[in-house]
Amino acid sequence: MKETLSPKAHEILAQARSLLEAGGYNGFSYADVSARVKISKASIHHHFPSKADLVRTVVELYRAEAREGLALLDRQLGDPLQELNAYVDYWSTCIAGGTASFCICAMLAAEIPMIPLEVADEVRGHFEDLTSWLTVTLEKGVASGQLRLQGTPAEEAKAFMASVHGAMLAARGFGDAATFAALARLSIARVSAAV
Repeated sequence: MKETLSPKAHEILAQARSLLEAGGYNGFSYADVSARVKISKASIHHHFPSKADLVRTVVELYRAEAREGLALLDRQLGDPLQELNAYVDYWSTCIAGGTASFCICAMLAAEIPMIPLEVADEVRGHFEDLTSWLTVTLEKGVASGQLRLQGTPAEEAKAFMASVHGAMLAARGFGDAATFAALARLSIARVSAAV
C-alpha cells in the first residue's frame, strides 16, 4: 500500500500521524493537516475522502512498520531478553529524541468509544500484533531460562504492553523522558530470571 501512495499523500499521512500522537483522533481536523501540508482541505479529501480513511491508513501503515520492526528484532537478536530491551530502547530513544513520544495506537485506544469502527479495528489489531509478539518472546525466554513469569505468557504479554504504554503516559505527565526508561526497565526486571 505504501508504494501506491503519492508523495503528497505520504506528507499528509506523516502530518496526521504527528497530530494523532499529540492529541488523538479528536485532537485534530483537516484544517490542521491543511495548515501543516500547505494544501487545501479539498485536496486532502481528494487523497483521503474522510478523516476515518486518513486515520485508518495511518494506523495500517503504523501496524506494518511495527510488525517489520518486531520481526527485525527476532532476526537480528534471537535472544528474548535482548529483544525486550531493544523494544524498550526503541521507545526510550524516540521519547528522549522527540521523534515519537507516544504510541499512536495507545493514544487511539483511549478514544475507542468515540472513533469510527474501522479505525478501532485497526487499533485492536495493533494490540493483538504486539501481544502476539510479546507472548512468543516471553515463551522463548521462559524456555531458555532467561525469563520467569507469574502468569501465563499471554497475560504477562498484556501486562508488559500495558506497563510500557503506562510508562509513556507517565513520561508525558511528568514531562520527563527519563521516567519512561526507568519504568519500562522495571517491567523488564519483573520478568527477568536474573533478578
